[in-house]
Amino acid sequence: MSAADHDHSHDHDHSHAGHSHGPAHGHSHAHPPRDFGPALLIGIGLNLSFVVAEALAGWLANSVALLADAGHNLSDVLGLALAWIATLLAARRPSARFTYGLRGSSILAALGNAVLLLIAVGAIGWEALMRLTHPEPASGVTVILIAGLGILVNGGTAMLFAAGSKGDLNIRGAFLHMAADAAVSLGVVIAGVLILFTGATWLDPLASLAICVVIVWSTWSLLRDSLVMSLAAVPPQIDPAAVRAMLLAQPGVDSLHDLHIWAMSTTEIALTAHLVMSAGHPGDKALREIAEHLEHDFGIAHPTLQIETDRETRCELAPDEVV
Repeated sequence: MSAADHDHSHDHDHSHAGHSHGPAHGHSHAHPPRDFGPALLIGIGLNLSFVVAEALAGWLANSVALLADAGHNLSDVLGLALAWIATLLAARRPSARFTYGLRGSSILAALGNAVLLLIAVGAIGWEALMRLTHPEPASGVTVILIAGLGILVNGGTAMLFAAGSKGDLNIRGAFLHMAADAAVSLGVVIAGVLILFTGATWLDPLASLAICVVIVWSTWSLLRDSLVMSLAAVPPQIDPAAVRAMLLAQPGVDSLHDLHIWAMSTTEIALTAHLVMSAGHPGDKALREIAEHLEHDFGIAHPTLQIETDRETRCELAPDEVV
């Protein structure tokens, strides 16, 4: 018994039917994910330039909020670079060793992004706590001007990824970084204005702690989802019980076992299952229809279905009670 993989680079639909106890495949192809490579490169260039300007301004203005935000933005540049490298790796064709290609690198990039952000939170939070106990004067005007520029840079970069933020966890990571940065920069502007009018220097490190809260809030779901994907769990948007019910409802399917659903990348989902069909082999047309159901109803575009018709020969992977 086997569940064979396939090269997803073909541009047409196809289905294969195997003999009893052999593999039968239903393959249906989704539209290829949009290429965000150029957008990521633009984002890297814009944000790297801004990091340099913000770090210099923070040092000259003695603003820990600006220095903290510069550190955060640097982690985002690294995150964008990870996302960009992942898009390049994911586009590589499968090989004899990497039979799915390197699609999984997009999951690793999303996980790496989340970890980088949490490391940045620790550094920012520590420095802010130090400044709360030992406040130092900061230039409110410089803080306002640089943070205002940050709103434009981060907000504009976030818009580059808005279209792909719902369907691709890797791009969602980039979008969350930039959107959070824009919100953080707005908070720094508000802190700068308050410093100008009140002279309360403790507002600067307080703004840094607010940055930490925003980062953790925006990163938690990214960390959770990317970790789940890296462990080959069923993607959160898929209801495995609903998939099982749909397969059992297909004509001729008596029972099923060894059902597995996992993310091949941040945009592609695979499935394998053993279908027990006592009425005989379903044929290519039936397999194609099952594959179309899986893609249309659940977004699963890489199904591999093994058909078992001999009830007397029990599958080694079947549980005691096949359901």
